[in-house]
Order: sequence, then C-alpha cells, then structure tokens
Amino acid sequence: KMASSSAPWIGSAYLFLQSTCKTIVLPSLYESSQKKPSVFKALKLALADSTGSMNGVDMLKVHCSHPHLIVQLKFCKQENCRRFLQSYREGALQESLQSHLQLSLAITRVPLEMELKAGNEHLDNMLKDEDRCLECIYREKPDRLRDEEITELEEYLKSLIVHQSINNNITVQGCPPPNSPSLPCSSQDSSLSPQVTFIFQGQQFANRTLTPDDHQKFAKFVSKKWKQVGRSLQKNCRALRDPVIDNLALEYDREGLYEQAYQLLLRFIQSEGKKATIARLIAALEENGLISLAEELLGLHSNEDCS
Repeated sequence: KMASSSAPWIGSAYLFLQSTCKTIVLPSLYESSQKKPSVFKALKLALADSTGSMNGVDMLKVHCSHPHLIVQLKFCKQENCRRFLQSYREGALQESLQSHLQLSLAITRVPLEMELKAGNEHLDNMLKDEDRCLECIYREKPDRLRDEEITELEEYLKSLIVHQSINNNITVQGCPPPNSPSLPCSSQDSSLSPQVTFIFQGQQFANRTLTPDDHQKFAKFVSKKWKQVGRSLQKNCRALRDPVIDNLALEYDREGLYEQAYQLLLRFIQSEGKKATIARLIAALEENGLISLAEELLGLHSNEDCS
C-alpha cells in the first residue's frame, strides 16, 4: 500500500513545458510582468481540466529554465493524480493547455512539447503502467512550500474572476442575480451571502475578501489556536470538515505552527473563493478570544504585537 487509509496521499512531480515555435518562448512570456498572469491562468485552467477540479493539483513553483517552463506540482489525493496522469497520457492536458494559452495570450496556437518527471524517473517512459507512475509521484514528497509569487497570482486570478462576475451580473446588494442558481439571499449562512459591512467592537467595517496580507498575519500570530479557529470556520465551510484539520496538523507538523495555520486558511480561501471574507474570519477569531489578532487584521493597532 502506498498510504494508510488515515494518512493523506501526497506526492510531487515536475511538468516540463517547451514551445516548439521559435517565436513563442514560454520562460520569456512568464518572466514578463504583463504576460505572467495570462500564462499562469492558462496553466491553472489546464490543470483544473486535467483533474476535474480547481483544487485537484497545487502548483508550488514555476521555474524559468530556458527553453523550458518547469511547473512543480503537488497532489494531495491519489484519485486526482490518477486523473491527471490519464489526461497527460491521452494528450488531453496538452490540448487543453495549448487552447488556454491561445485564449489567454491572444496568440496563434502554441505547439507544445511536454515531459513529466518525479525525482530521477522520467514518467513518459512508463505512462502505460499507471500504478508505477503513482508510486514514483507518491515517493517524491514536495520539498518546498508554495512560492509567494504563486499565492499572489492565485489571488489575482480570483479577484479577476470576481471582477468579471460583478461586471457581467450587476447584482442587488448582497444578493445573486435573478437567474443565478445560488441559494436565496434570505439564508442566514454567512458563507452563502456575504454581507457588505459588519460590526466589530461597536464599529462598522467594510467586508472584503481575505488578502495575502491577512493570510500571512493570521498564520504568524494565531499560534496554537489555529485548530480552534479552523473548527469555528468549518461550521460553514465543507472544505474544513473533519478530518481535514487533523490531517493538516499531521501533514505540516514538521514545518510548525505558522505553516499549519497558513495551510488551514489557504484551504478556506481556495474553497470559498470570494466568500472567504474578513467578516467570517473575524467572527471565528472573536469566538476563540483572539481579539488582538482581529484588531490587527482590521488595522486597529498596526504597531502592536498580536501574540
């Protein structure tokens, strides 16, 4: 067995990408501040297509090593990794990425060569033996945390999607558009209909989606109470339902409290999208007596320590 039923299935691989068209150099496009978000968007959408989920595979870092663009991948579920391998083997991933690059960059079709490695193993040589590929990927544990640049690009992509959604559907305050399949506005579940403002310590604050700065402050200052905050958030967040929080504690035990807290909030943000609001986090902090941290996130005492 590759993993016991209680332990999370985690593996890592590197996806090497190269354009066979001399006028399209992927590393150069990614190194361009203007083109980088478009290349990242194409990668994100193609990987989502390959696993059937936006969270099926995590990009930890994108390396520019001319002429290759190298994407370090992390898989947290065997079934997602299996779907990815099938998509890669059948050429669906290649087709999807070519299509998304063409749309994102507004250029002609991008002919791609792809190669997949796990450690010293070239998986392209053993794609017909799916179980062996899975074993190689599982054996290679991620050697890094997600790059800050990737987190920023993820946030940018989310804000872009939210912005487009707002532009396409001018909504009544706090309510979905009339033709939306979303649940009705009368729901009391704050995860379904985020309020525009909220009250904290008698003051009114604008509600907003969580930012990378919020994310880092939370991870830095929440300390040992990250699990308690997670259990408060899980009431309205399926992605944090048991045993996710305990699995995070085990998976990131070596990295320490900061990384455990960071990964908790990352799960929340990834699953809730624009509904991952400051109001929901502040409510969870209040519930667990973390008033100082709540004040820090709301800018009420920028120079004081939250510990």
